[in-house]
Amino acid sequence: MALFLICSTLLGAVLVVYSQTYAFTWDEGFHLLAAQLIAHGKRPYLDFAFAQTPLNAYWNAFWLRILGENWRAIQAVDALMTTAAIVLAADFLRTRFKDWGAASLATVVVLAGANNKTVIFGTIGQAYAAGLLLVVAAFRLTVLAVERRRQILAALAGLFAGAAAGSTLLTAMAGPVLLAWMLAYSPREKRWPRASGFLAGAAIALIPLFTLFAQSPVRVIFDVFRYHMFYRRSDWPGATQHDLEMFAAWIDSPQAIILGILAAAGLWFVCKKSGWQLERRREFYLCGWLSLGLALHVSTAHPTFTQYYLFTLPFLAILSSVGLFAISEQLGVKRAFWPTFGVSMLVCLGLAKQVYDRRDELSWTKMEAVARKVDEVTPAGAPLSADEQIYFLTRRTPPSGNEYISSHKLRLPHALSEVVHIVPQTEIDQRIGAGAYATLQTCDDDDWIAERHLAEIYRQKAEVGDCNVFWDWRGGRQ
Repeated sequence: MALFLICSTLLGAVLVVYSQTYAFTWDEGFHLLAAQLIAHGKRPYLDFAFAQTPLNAYWNAFWLRILGENWRAIQAVDALMTTAAIVLAADFLRTRFKDWGAASLATVVVLAGANNKTVIFGTIGQAYAAGLLLVVAAFRLTVLAVERRRQILAALAGLFAGAAAGSTLLTAMAGPVLLAWMLAYSPREKRWPRASGFLAGAAIALIPLFTLFAQSPVRVIFDVFRYHMFYRRSDWPGATQHDLEMFAAWIDSPQAIILGILAAAGLWFVCKKSGWQLERRREFYLCGWLSLGLALHVSTAHPTFTQYYLFTLPFLAILSSVGLFAISEQLGVKRAFWPTFGVSMLVCLGLAKQVYDRRDELSWTKMEAVARKVDEVTPAGAPLSADEQIYFLTRRTPPSGNEYISSHKLRLPHALSEVVHIVPQTEIDQRIGAGAYATLQTCDDDDWIAERHLAEIYRQKAEVGDCNVFWDWRGGRQ
């Protein structure tokens, strides 16, 4: 058990340190700004566009109120949540697979926790950390509900599965898979009571979404469903090619190849060689079904991204730990140390390369330098056009319609745009030319800047890293 504790503690330390240094993705700014607006009393959908389910934003808003409005607190909490999710997945093996003992648990921690997607996306303010922890918790509770035959466990499983979907729809398939498995392996007389408990728990978790829906069905349906179904690929002619590239990205990822091979070997061992009772085997099959269901579900997102598959990692890692044992046994390897060490080193080296390759990319500390410049040249209360990160860091309220910058690319009927708080880029450009913003900050490229003649519209300009700040409006282009 010492090896497992060491690996778990080391994982938590690495994730927390990374969260306070390099952890940053561009879309995180939108999520943190939404949480900040909620902390200030605004409501998602009703007061600003928010193309996500709301629970993670409310969770982040809670921590902003408790720990202060800064990104470090949110990312530290997310790093610890991701650690908890991985450890909870590893602990699943503690009573079910004792052949290698702590080495098997440590393998899960390394395979899932040292995966580059876990480190990069499980340490930021988006819903990956919350979704991971909630899905793994729902999985553990579902297994316990069937094993111990307690109704309350089924309701708790539904609560956590519903909360996962309420944090990010990328986890939405976990609920149906868990419910179907619970019904399949429950006694006939227990099926519908457990199903009703599961569904009741899920409904409770979604009360915030239902409450907002009751106040404005049009806005909630647009942001949560219509935006993703019909508008997400707006102004992206290469979205289909992008999706195909994402589907094939595993070919260039040694971590993904190792995980896939070991998980397949694990399923083969459980099915053909383990000799386990059906009760134990079906729990490992559930890991396979969850991995498949979640993978297929996120593959339907257009455009999709490789980080969406992060939610499959805990379950694939469980199977991979068994697969490593199975392959080692076939090769005559009796000691757990060397196979565990070898796989761990390969995974960790892949992570180190990925982190090294990202060393010069944008970070929160670089964005803080941009925010300081914006604060320096922008009077208090003056209108500002900026990226979401800058609104968050400067604690300035964005003009209505500027809360979600990516929404500017949408071309909606005027009446609908006003209802859902979306301002098209053409109108934003008109506002820029008319001097509606005392300061304009952007991290877009030179072509974007030239198309809007920003150097002619504003007298002053400062380059801060990869971003630009314009101020002192000329009164129109010369």
